[in-house]
Amino acid sequence: MKVSGSRLVRAKYTAETITVYQAYPPQIALPAVAAGTFVAPFKRDRMTWIKPSFRWMMYRSGWATKPGQERVLAIQISRAGFEWALRHACLSHFEPGLHDSESAWRSLKATSPVRVQWDPERATDLSPLADRAIQVGLSGEAVNLYVDQWIVELRDITPLVHAIHEDIRAGRQDRADAAIPAEVHYPLPADIRSRLGSSG
Repeated sequence: MKVSGSRLVRAKYTAETITVYQAYPPQIALPAVAAGTFVAPFKRDRMTWIKPSFRWMMYRSGWATKPGQERVLAIQISRAGFEWALRHACLSHFEPGLHDSESAWRSLKATSPVRVQWDPERATDLSPLADRAIQVGLSGEAVNLYVDQWIVELRDITPLVHAIHEDIRAGRQDRADAAIPAEVHYPLPADIRSRLGSSG
């Protein structure tokens, strides 16, 4: 399947960490913030999706207005952990040219604890762009590593989300754009690029 637009991981990152986003109801988000990682009632037996794209998280959560997504968390995780996840990932759909066969893809999917989707990146007004943003779904071993080892810092940024949304609604586009976390190309190692069909 040919996909228009580039497939690049764009993120806020440092030499050691990368920031990803998740949205949850208060009963999950607030205990997580207090503990510095996810605790009950967060469920480890469910797939949990992390998103390096702030704007895609805003699209998914409706600027923290959708039921069950009222609190947006910015989570710094280790780059080593993030790249472990991608090295153990399988695309959520079969792609000729990337997978040898559909059966080979199904076999890989059955044994991979991580799913990857490349979805349309979003503009500040949440309209779709040609470029793709990565979404990373963690299950099984990957969830345990995420919760127990990869998380360096976990912050509730819902007030920032609401402030940016209010600026957009009031027509203060320049102010909204300036407040959105800056994301730049996160270069992936060659083995991960070939595994996930990334552009770079």
